[in-house]
Amino acid sequence: MMSARSHVSEAEKSLERLFRLGANRKMYARQAAAVGAVVARPGYALLRSIDEAGEISMGDLARECSMDPAATGRQVRSLENDGIVQRVSGSADGRVVVVRLTEEGRAVYARIVEVRTSHLAKVLEGWPDDERIELIRLVDRLVDDLRSVPFKPSPYRR
Repeated sequence: MMSARSHVSEAEKSLERLFRLGANRKMYARQAAAVGAVVARPGYALLRSIDEAGEISMGDLARECSMDPAATGRQVRSLENDGIVQRVSGSADGRVVVVRLTEEGRAVYARIVEVRTSHLAKVLEGWPDDERIELIRLVDRLVDDLRSVPFKPSPYRR
């Protein structure tokens, strides 16, 4: 029987494998080829938030994606250069600059969503419904807890 500490260590190893897979250049290149467009992982997160909001200020976009404002600005600039998003004056307040998807951006985002959801559906097709539901519940819980639990400083730091 594993101890609680062993479970935590094994969970951390499993999550590291997942994070490495998500950052893997070969996986990213395969997805980009399937989509027919290159959008960086942080750019995809921005596109999701922009799509959900319709239009969103840069500050709200950074907060929504848990990104540094400077990094958000660089990603938006890259997406803007590729014709995927545009910055315009906000409809509610003309002094506020907001970001929204272009027609091309909506098409690219739709293709990304289709490729990613089709791939995940194929990955999970052999999983029973109750395990899929449990996966969603546990991942959401983990994300919420990772955001809310502060790091404890190491007793070995200098």
